[in-house]
Amino acid sequence: MKQRSQLISAASLVGPATFVTALGVIVPLLFLLRYSFNEFDPRLLMVEAFTLENYTVFFTDSYFLNAYYTTIRVAMICTLICLVFAFPLSYVLARTQSRFKNLMIIGVVIPLFVGNAVRAAGWMSFMGNRGLLNVTLMKLGITAEPIEFMYTEFAVIVGIIAVNLPYMVLSLQSVIEGIDRNVEEAAFSMGARPLIMFRRVLLPLALPGVAAGTILTFILAMNAYATPVLLGGPSFRMMAPLVYGQFQLNNWPGAAAIAFILMITTLLLTIMVGVMTRQRFRT
Repeated sequence: MKQRSQLISAASLVGPATFVTALGVIVPLLFLLRYSFNEFDPRLLMVEAFTLENYTVFFTDSYFLNAYYTTIRVAMICTLICLVFAFPLSYVLARTQSRFKNLMIIGVVIPLFVGNAVRAAGWMSFMGNRGLLNVTLMKLGITAEPIEFMYTEFAVIVGIIAVNLPYMVLSLQSVIEGIDRNVEEAAFSMGARPLIMFRRVLLPLALPGVAAGTILTFILAMNAYATPVLLGGPSFRMMAPLVYGQFQLNNWPGAAAIAFILMITTLLLTIMVGVMTRQRFRT
C-alpha cells in the first residue's frame, strides 16, 4: 500500500512535465514525420501524398550524401578530440585540493554563457586572413601570405570543439571525483606505471563519464548549425544547415526527411556507443 502511494505521488509530480514534453516535442515531430512523406511541387509547394521519394532522393544524390558523411566524420573527430583534451583537465579538476578549485570550474563553465554564434564570430576574427593567428604567423616569418583557415573543415572542427569541450570536461570531472584516490595509490604501490594505471584502473572506472560526455558532445556536434554556417561558409555542407536551406526553399517534405535522417542516425550511433560502453564497463 505504501509503495502504491509512493508511485502515485511520483506520477503526480512527473506527470505534468511529461505531458508538456510530449505535447511540445513528440507531437511536432509526428507532424514533421508525416510531412516527410509528402511531395514537393515548386508551384504548389507541399502536396499531400504518401511517398518515399524524399528519402530516395537523399540517398541517391551525391550532394546530400556528401553532407551526410561530412557531418558524421566531423562529429566523430570533434568527439574524439574533446575526449582526449578533456580527460587530463577533468582529472586535475577532480583531484586538485586548491582553494581555487571552484574558480577553475567556473572558468570551464563561463564559455557556456556565450552563444554559439558569438563564439563563432570570435573564431572568425581570430582565424581570418587579417586575424590574430595569420598576423602572428606572418610577423614571426613562418608564412609570407595569410593561410586560409576560414571556410574550411579545420575551422569548423575547431569551432565545434570549443563549444563542446566544457560539456565533456564536466561529464568526466563529476565521475572521476567519485573514484576513490586509494584505488590509484594501490595500483602505484603494486608497481603500475602512470600509463598502466590509467589504462587498467582509472579509465575503466571512468567509463560512465566517458559514455555520458561522448554521447552529449556527439549529439551536439551532429546537430551543429551556427558554427558550420559561420566558419565553414556556403561551400561547406553539414546536415543541420542543409535542413534549414531546404526550409528556405519551401521544400518542407525534403527538409522533414533530412531532419529525420539526421535524428535517426544520431540516435543509432548514440545507442551503439552506449551499448559498447556498458559492455566494456560490465567486463
